[in-house]
Amino acid sequence: MKLLATLLMLILLQVFSGQLIAAEINTQLPTVDPVSSSYLIKLTLALVFILLLIFGLAWMMKKMQLTQHSQNGLIKIVSAISVGQRDRIALIQVGDEQVLLGLTPGRIEKLHTLKTIVNTDLKEVDNQSFGEKFNQLLNRDNHKNRDSSHVD
Repeated sequence: MKLLATLLMLILLQVFSGQLIAAEINTQLPTVDPVSSSYLIKLTLALVFILLLIFGLAWMMKKMQLTQHSQNGLIKIVSAISVGQRDRIALIQVGDEQVLLGLTPGRIEKLHTLKTIVNTDLKEVDNQSFGEKFNQLLNRDNHKNRDSSHVD
């Protein structure tokens, strides 16, 4: 009989403790009307901020031309040029061979295999970190602004 009473007390305690905790939490939280104008304005502004942040970062990535590069250096993009809004021509080096490729969103086409390797005297930008590329971009924009402000 004592065991049955203890079991009943434990069951009741489990059932009512959840309700007591929920009642305590409900009294601590302020009530917010999800249809109020101030709440909708805050929600809209937060969503607009997040969307602007996403588009801003995407624009910056495109402006800085941050692309994936081969980790071990076997495949290198020697040069690339945009020939349309979504089309590019790229010169790819694989080992000792260079291949000219046409790149579109749905296809990659081999245009030509070069018989002699094209040497570029430009320094490799691929080894630069994100911070270095970002600083170069900022310095380039600052120089443009200074040059245009000095011309009167």
